[in-house]
Amino acid sequence: MSLADLAPGRHAEQVHDHWWWRPGWRVGRRFYAFHATFEDQPDLNRLADRYRSALSFAPPVTLIPDEWLHLTMQGIGFTDEITDETLSAIITEAGVQLAHLPAVDVEFGEIVVADEAIAMPAAPARAVQQLRAATRIAIGRVVGEDQVPEDPRRYRPHVSVAYLTADGPAEPYIRAVEAIEPEPAAVRISHVDLIEMHRDRRMYEWSVVARLPLQESLAERTAELAS
Repeated sequence: MSLADLAPGRHAEQVHDHWWWRPGWRVGRRFYAFHATFEDQPDLNRLADRYRSALSFAPPVTLIPDEWLHLTMQGIGFTDEITDETLSAIITEAGVQLAHLPAVDVEFGEIVVADEAIAMPAAPARAVQQLRAATRIAIGRVVGEDQVPEDPRRYRPHVSVAYLTADGPAEPYIRAVEAIEPEPAAVRISHVDLIEMHRDRRMYEWSVVARLPLQESLAERTAELAS
């Protein structure tokens, strides 16, 4: 079962190779999305490293290095299907929507073995869900609400630490990650990034197209400029 379908505290029973080619994806093709990305988050990196170390004793997986840790938020579309004008309008509208929302403090600790990924759900989830809702509003105001991709009801905010690479039982991975009791990590989300991403090398890699600060970050920036 996917992460969105699993009840809190539950794992999937079976896992599958994450790296199958989903519709539209191919080597060389790029995709726009809103994600929360992380720099200078030592607590998050420490926690992810504990789980990555535990997974070294499990069957092979794709471990996600600190550089590519991210909180998946909202897809927009493939870059060859979105004009520069549309993208610019989405960035502008998203900046307006997100500027009204405060920075979000979340905690990561729990680990879930889902069908294709091993992930740390964000707690509490509601504030992150509000950020995602703001990005969906922005996209909808530019391209129409019926053109916004992804189901808003099937979203569980998380940061993945590994992707599964083979089909089989989940039990070896569950045993590996449950062998440790790491200290939870506190993380502040102060901005949302619009990124251009690809998966050409069996890893989600990206460049940041636009960084959109949240309300508290804007206030801090204004104070810095005034000082």
